[in-house]
Amino acid sequence: MTQLSGDEGLNTCAALLEKGDPDRFRAVMAAPRAARRVLFPIYALNLEVARIPWLSKEPMIVAMRLQWWRDALAEIAAGGEVRAHEVLAPLKSVVTPEVASALDQVVAARECDCDVTPFHDEAALRAYLAATGGELMWAAGAALGATVAEAPQLRAIGAAQGLANYFLALPELVERGRRPLPDGRQETLARMARETMADLSTSVLSRSARIAALQAFAARGVLRRAASDPNRVAQGQLRAPFRESVALLKAAIRL
Repeated sequence: MTQLSGDEGLNTCAALLEKGDPDRFRAVMAAPRAARRVLFPIYALNLEVARIPWLSKEPMIVAMRLQWWRDALAEIAAGGEVRAHEVLAPLKSVVTPEVASALDQVVAARECDCDVTPFHDEAALRAYLAATGGELMWAAGAALGATVAEAPQLRAIGAAQGLANYFLALPELVERGRRPLPDGRQETLARMARETMADLSTSVLSRSARIAALQAFAARGVLRRAASDPNRVAQGQLRAPFRESVALLKAAIRL
């Protein structure tokens, strides 16, 4: 792994991401060096909170742990003293109150992951994807300098990536005893994938926003495969590593 000179906290965030979220790690490493200092802490926080619902079967304990992170983000937004944590130390230097607000929504939405049947309809699932993937994408973009006018498109790209990631996670969720989809029929999965692919365009975005959108490099291919053959969702056959690497390379070249 490339070391970020003189910054132990950033290297810790990078190491966490490399092990726990390799797709986002690859996307950050494809970004300009200056952007890595912004993205590694944001994505490391996302990884830390995404793990929480799986560390305990007690919803109250999960809620308390998630609240700890929400309180930490409030401390960062207030500009005062921030509690000690290996991710918070580098995070506080890149997070504005606006970014902290977006990340707070990411953390709050993770409470849904405690439920065996988390979504009663497609609208609830879409809201979850908007609050997790969408707000995370906007947080990354805003921290890099994307404009408020770009927020809707960045949120749409993030939610689309969230659906792709959710499809990738479905076999494991089912194996863990979850019933993750309100409607798991193949025609529904294909329709959702087709409709969502349209949200992945980055053509009108600034360079800062496109850097944030690098994390969605695999999403279009995953959704395309789900749309053409929804059987692949349950079978866990949505990845195409070589094509994804090419997509990331092309996106990085266009920055």
